[in-house]
Amino acid sequence: MALKSLRALACAPLVAAAVAAPGDVAAQQAPLPPTASPTEPAPIPQASTRALFERPHTFAEVEGGIIALPGAPIGGRVGGDTPIGTIGKGDATILTGVHVFWRGDRRFALGAGARFCPSPTADNEYGGASSLDRTHARSYLWLGTEGRAYVLRNKLIEGYVGGVAGAVIISDRFTTKGGEQAPTNYGTRDISIATEGFGIGAHAGVTYNLSERWTLGSAFRSNLWFLPKSRTCSSLGDCATITGRVVALELAFSVGYRIPL
Repeated sequence: MALKSLRALACAPLVAAAVAAPGDVAAQQAPLPPTASPTEPAPIPQASTRALFERPHTFAEVEGGIIALPGAPIGGRVGGDTPIGTIGKGDATILTGVHVFWRGDRRFALGAGARFCPSPTADNEYGGASSLDRTHARSYLWLGTEGRAYVLRNKLIEGYVGGVAGAVIISDRFTTKGGEQAPTNYGTRDISIATEGFGIGAHAGVTYNLSERWTLGSAFRSNLWFLPKSRTCSSLGDCATITGRVVALELAFSVGYRIPL
């Protein structure tokens, strides 16, 4: 009896191994779950579906138009010279400019710009040397910052209002005509007088979106220039032609281009 019990205990591990073996074999033969290939490329992020002017971007504008100083206290020819004729009793001429802006969202834009006059105007104020055969030309330059707040926004048209502030430089150039030519080390026939001041103003405009990047626009600006009250004069008696506080009005048309950030 004891011998049978010992034989049963000895065979028990063999029976258990035989029963478990089929399951172990099946487990070893089961396919491994699929894994991602280490060489598989990362997914490409999808581009934003928002229009460019709804996302942060920069943009540049090139413009052309007219600047008028209708009440500027100057003499000689009155009203300036523009393609549409004279304007007011002061000065007026063609205006060109370039502007660069950063636009963080659809509502606001900040930037800087430069505006100048490629066609100087003239008058007959030659000071104490008026008896000489001379010519006179006057030009304007503005350098400063600008801000825009967009009050009208849709896919085709945007309207804005804002402010401008910067430096104003008026250059009067007097040139003596005729006479004998002399070496340049004797001096030149030109005398330039620069009048420097500061200007602030407001503007309003509209832009039309030709495409996501290209725009057409128009703007109107009203500026107040603060210039020195006293005139700067040369040794020949030629003096600066515009001084004091002056109102400058501008009408411009522009072409713009947007650059995404």
